[in-house]
Amino acid sequence: MSNPDFVEHNRITLLRNGDEYFPRLEAAIESAHSEIYLETYIFAADATGHRIAAVLERAALRGVSVHVLLDGFGSQSLPQPILQNLLQAGVKVLIFRPEIAFTKFRRYRLRRMHRKLAIIDASIAFVGGINIIDDQHNPENLSPRLDYAVTIQGPLLAQAHKAARHLWMIVAWVHFKRRWIAPISIIPSNDPCGTQKAAFVIRDNWRHRHDIEHAYLQAIQSAHTEIIIANAYFLPGNRFATALKNAVKRGVRVILLLQGRVEYRLQYHATQAMYKNLLQAGIHIYEYNRSYLHAKVAVIDQNWSTVGSSNIDPFSLLLAREANIVIADSGFAQELRKSLHTAIMDESAVVTINSQHIFSWHRNMLNALCFYIVRLLQGILGYDWRDNH
Repeated sequence: MSNPDFVEHNRITLLRNGDEYFPRLEAAIESAHSEIYLETYIFAADATGHRIAAVLERAALRGVSVHVLLDGFGSQSLPQPILQNLLQAGVKVLIFRPEIAFTKFRRYRLRRMHRKLAIIDASIAFVGGINIIDDQHNPENLSPRLDYAVTIQGPLLAQAHKAARHLWMIVAWVHFKRRWIAPISIIPSNDPCGTQKAAFVIRDNWRHRHDIEHAYLQAIQSAHTEIIIANAYFLPGNRFATALKNAVKRGVRVILLLQGRVEYRLQYHATQAMYKNLLQAGIHIYEYNRSYLHAKVAVIDQNWSTVGSSNIDPFSLLLAREANIVIADSGFAQELRKSLHTAIMDESAVVTINSQHIFSWHRNMLNALCFYIVRLLQGILGYDWRDNH
């Protein structure tokens, strides 16, 4: 199990939800003078999407080389006029695995580009779980989705920049857009920018198939006091679940903050099918119900933390392209822990073995059915979630 490649002397800033994230992203794009790389799973045609599209167009029109990579499934509803406006302004737009009728039942269509990454002028990067979508808008008029991102400045940025250029090059070749692969015009600075040590960790289907999962497992297996994981879609394999249970046996307090509102019914009930086993092992479970949970973060021993796009489920850990940042810094960990503690104590409901709305006989049957459907899909797809290593 390899160690994450930690880099010293960075400045990592935590951003909670879109109202902290999008103003920073827009300002960085507005001030760009050389190049922009932006990757997102969802690019929505809402107020936020139109605003980000407009600022990208302005950057391209003033001569900035703008690269936008969208996932073909997550962004399949983006209207053609928005894409055409971007292209006409000079923005280079590529679609990762476009949805085509004859591919709909093929296994590889599940290999999505789930990263949320932006790099401006090789001087600041944004990494996290926030799509280009208005998290203030939802059909139930709830609070914004709970989500996080970070900004990165400092030597670590070189790794994110390299990863963004590499994926852009791969997709450009696939789409016969070789002319859109520009030579490196700006090199990230290696100058110290702060005091934080961090690693940029990706999951792909070649050299980094298990890097994100291994980073989690290393931290869990070495935990001494506390593990807090907030994850929108939580369906771990046996190895991950066993690591959490073993941590409890060592005296570590393990807290899971999970989805409390039904967004994707099959995943929601499949996760609940695991609750009893986790609770009996001594793991504390809370369901976030103030709004929808979209976070993919964790804090361990108040000195290790991660923020990114990767859920703890087979789609993220085994199929999708993901990007997380792992931060070994007590100040950052305590800031994220404080935010999560507020969400747990003030905006969530505790789950106990006596929670009848979850453990009634008919709910148990529904949860079990969804769990076995997911396992059946696993078998059809040919992936073993029991031992994801």
